[in-house]
Amino acid sequence: MRNICLLLSLLLGPIGLAQETPPEQPLKVGLVLSGGGAKGLAHIGVLKVIEEAGVRIDYVGGTSMGAIVGALYASGYSATALDSIFRETDFTNLIQDNLPRDAKTFYEKEDSERYALTLPFENFKITFPPAISSGQNIYNELVRYLYHVKDVNDFNQLPIPFFCIATDVETGKEVLLDHGYLPEAILASGTFPSLFEPAEVDGKLLIDGGVLNNYPVDEVKNMGADVIIGVDVQHGLRDRESLLSATEVLLQINNYRTVGAMKVKSERTDIYIKPEVEKISVIDFALKETIMHRGEEAAKKQFEALSELAARQGGAPLQKRFIRMQDSITVNRLILNGNNSYTRGYVKGKLRFNLSEPTHFNKLQQGISNLAATGNFQTIRYKLLSNGLEEDLIINLEENPKKTFIRLGAHYDDLYKSAAIINLTRKKFLLNDDVASFDFILGDNVRYNMQYYVDKGFYWSFGINSRFNEFDREINYNLIRSNFEVPDSGSINNINLEVTDLTNQLYVQTVLQEEFAFSLGLEHKLLKYSTLTLNDVPQEGMTAVEPASDSRTFFENSNYFSSYGRLTLDTYDDAYFPSRGLYFDGDFHFYMFSSDYNDNFKEFSIGKARMGVAFPLFHNFSINLETEGGFKLGTSNVSSFDFVLGGFGANFINNFTPFFGYDYLRLPGNSFVKAYARLDYEFSPKNHFMLVGNMANVEDDIFRTGEWFTAPNFTGYALGYGWESFFGPVQILYSWSPESNDSRFFFSIGYWF
Repeated sequence: MRNICLLLSLLLGPIGLAQETPPEQPLKVGLVLSGGGAKGLAHIGVLKVIEEAGVRIDYVGGTSMGAIVGALYASGYSATALDSIFRETDFTNLIQDNLPRDAKTFYEKEDSERYALTLPFENFKITFPPAISSGQNIYNELVRYLYHVKDVNDFNQLPIPFFCIATDVETGKEVLLDHGYLPEAILASGTFPSLFEPAEVDGKLLIDGGVLNNYPVDEVKNMGADVIIGVDVQHGLRDRESLLSATEVLLQINNYRTVGAMKVKSERTDIYIKPEVEKISVIDFALKETIMHRGEEAAKKQFEALSELAARQGGAPLQKRFIRMQDSITVNRLILNGNNSYTRGYVKGKLRFNLSEPTHFNKLQQGISNLAATGNFQTIRYKLLSNGLEEDLIINLEENPKKTFIRLGAHYDDLYKSAAIINLTRKKFLLNDDVASFDFILGDNVRYNMQYYVDKGFYWSFGINSRFNEFDREINYNLIRSNFEVPDSGSINNINLEVTDLTNQLYVQTVLQEEFAFSLGLEHKLLKYSTLTLNDVPQEGMTAVEPASDSRTFFENSNYFSSYGRLTLDTYDDAYFPSRGLYFDGDFHFYMFSSDYNDNFKEFSIGKARMGVAFPLFHNFSINLETEGGFKLGTSNVSSFDFVLGGFGANFINNFTPFFGYDYLRLPGNSFVKAYARLDYEFSPKNHFMLVGNMANVEDDIFRTGEWFTAPNFTGYALGYGWESFFGPVQILYSWSPESNDSRFFFSIGYWF
């Protein structure tokens, strides 16, 4: 019996020992991705080589750009997918928060295309914005690309566990972000001071994690990594020749701390990869292909070590799945936080989509852009979360504390001559959702423009406008004789005509089909046409035209009262150099009453419309086609509102219409049709070469006589150059017409106002 027990113990002993020895754990590999702005795109090239070597990444930690690339990789994107995403990204628009023009309302379009400089103005002091960008465009893209993990609150539950580093700007302490809403966390990690506004997460005001920890190797080790792969795209201290921007100077100050720490951190890294991007700036996103290639080159130098690591890991590497971008979502609940000065109707009106109906994801982003374009919110952070049925859209709004602004601009053209504009804008002037604006224009012609607008979004909005406008121009005397009762004088060929216009409007406006703006209103207009040229000309035979006490002769000096309707669509991507989009502007005025200076008033109507399309033909080569027309209804002899074609401009009053080939105010008639075409070649960024042609028929009653359908009586062409400068468009055009021997140059400098 004793021998049997001994035999059993010898046989079972090895089995018992094997059960007591823990099984060998698979090797865990952690990836550290440093911050470095544009240089962080090298991480993508490194990831491509890591995947090629067969290494399975088990943990990812990153800072700033390393956080963005790392989070996308940890969420399931392959290195190849990341390569495609970042190659197609326009980083300039993202960083500068450039919003598409069609994100703005018609009021906001006019407002933003009038001034060269806008500065907050509080307590009679001019202040400056806290940063260049709020990061809104970047956040929008992060929400879209990370939609598939929108409900993951614990970042350890991502396909690859992940964290990122930020800095608490109030306490100066490092913050490790490993839970929450992923787009919000990684944006906070990359909010570089002065470039982006600080981000608020869980009550903490956070900035770029690179301020304290730009290479979080210890934190990745603490996740459980046995082997660390580190990618370092930071640069060391730079000499004075390299410190050419405020961003580079701030980075230099920050690097005083991080450069010293990297010596120790690099020694704690098992496979240390440092791409050769030292001479590349943190904002050189235009070199993205070069930067990604440098990442691949650096990683290939470690390919043998990476392959050995993959062999030690054993098993297949983590398979990256194909992630399809979300096309449609259905939001059945909208939760707003922080909209104290702006109503829920105002916010919903900007979003422009209906709850509980399928909405294209791009349309959601368009709505957020509409909200951002108002300038009323310092930050807009939103979350899409599943609620069991469909989705919640939770929008956290931080209202812009600046409500008063001073805006400045300057302009020159051949009609209004030199002008400078000073604007005072006040938001929340009398009511929530409102804005009041007053322009005072100094120069050769003193003018003003006052606007008050209450924006109710989907509901009927209303506004009040008041504008005073004047200019003078030498015109052919026959033009006056054809429109007003004046004597025939063979001694006069041209006179200097002064036009004065005071217009006051009260209107309501709503949005149709989410694109068209429909307005109804009442208008008062004081219109004066006068001259000093006829002082020494005998006035015999003149009826309603009488010299005034200041020896000025008036052809028109009447108050007109009208009602009007207007329908507008404007999706042009640029007001001055459109390369894509649609345009429509239809206006109908019914003139009901007049003070009747010329004693010839009867009720009449004026209708006009302009429509156009712009589209690219080839790379940087586009065409803009437009057609325009107008007519008068009624038997009134009032000719003050007739259409007069000629000249070049973008801010004409009444029914004066630009027409190349002829000088200002040359072709009159109470009806007209016009066609226009412009070829635009942007031969370098913001520099345009233009070829323009237009043709028209204009005279009285062309729609009744059928003249509108005949061959054009007037044609004109122009060659020109345009530059999108920081103070507005600069345009120089040489214009001529084959019907006359007249040719001329037109100049315009700065935004029209």
